[in-house]
Amino acid sequence: MNIDEFSSRFGEEPGYLDFARVGPVGRAVVEEQFAQTDLLSHARFGALGSLLENQDPRMREAVAAVTGFRADQVAFQPNTSQGLMHAMFGVTGGLALSAAEFPSVTFAAVRSAESLGVLSPLWLETDHGRVTPGNLRDQLTPAITAVAVSLVDFRTGYLADIEGIRQVIGDRLLIVDAIQGFGVTDAPYQVADVVVAGGQKWVRSGWGTGFLALSDRAVEQLTPVFSGFTGTDADEMPLDEVLPPSRSARAFSISNPDPIAQARFAAALEEISTVGVPAIRDRIIEKTTRIIDLADEFGIPVTSSRAENERAGIVVITPAPDQQTILEASLFNHGVTATRRAGSIRLSAHVSTEEDTFDMLRASFTSFGSAINV
Repeated sequence: MNIDEFSSRFGEEPGYLDFARVGPVGRAVVEEQFAQTDLLSHARFGALGSLLENQDPRMREAVAAVTGFRADQVAFQPNTSQGLMHAMFGVTGGLALSAAEFPSVTFAAVRSAESLGVLSPLWLETDHGRVTPGNLRDQLTPAITAVAVSLVDFRTGYLADIEGIRQVIGDRLLIVDAIQGFGVTDAPYQVADVVVAGGQKWVRSGWGTGFLALSDRAVEQLTPVFSGFTGTDADEMPLDEVLPPSRSARAFSISNPDPIAQARFAAALEEISTVGVPAIRDRIIEKTTRIIDLADEFGIPVTSSRAENERAGIVVITPAPDQQTILEASLFNHGVTATRRAGSIRLSAHVSTEEDTFDMLRASFTSFGSAINV
């Protein structure tokens, strides 16, 4: 499958530029959902085994193919927040992170510190919310045992240099919230010890899909605080005894996962692997460059990074405060879907963003320009 064939398998309405919030699902996910739900609705004799037994290994293999982790290092999670909770509650020692991270990161860290008292957050000073190897290096102390960072910052669209961060932090655990880049950024995930992501954004597999991937070192150092009956090494459900957690990523599970969600996630990732993340990234860079060029043409300030190596699918535009409402109204009136955050507007494109969407964006910018120049 080439990139054009991949793009054609999605059908969102023109004007949609909000993939950083949620990615409309494509044909593969819709067909997978229908097929598995149909199987469940009939419960034909002997047929449920493929649903209940096959989807977890399928999903883990699909995640492994995209991340480079081994399949046995992957555990299904219904969302990024739960995976981060597993990771943060397992950390002992100091955890360096920015207060500007998405709340899934900061809440997990603080809840762990308040509940168990074995994690101690160190709040980093950042470069306008960006965690970089340079600003991190000078703030590390011997008490820091782990560092948490977003692969792509949800507000600024900044693509973190996790390879550079790894070089700076040495053998400390590196925890990466990858949701805003997973599936569209060819990141060196293997330099991280913990990678967590959901599938409802760029993977476009819908809510209830995600994973937690752990290096062997992370498995050794993290305590599986929330480890349920599915988190043991027993081949069958343990009865009449409580077994110890597995010494693998499997320990970081609580109960049986939703196999239909796993199937949706696997189907989306299998298509991504077929076309290749680098091809997807290249196409998205083209789309985001066009958004930047349009903003420049109409004199709308772009406050996200222009450098290709520092961005993924997000472009942030920040009009003057007295022009914010006018720009929002112009986008709304021309059917452009975007996210407003703290005085800025976040536009996010995918491979399936087509000419009609750019025409609508241009029309909204034209209306905006006319309104402020009256």
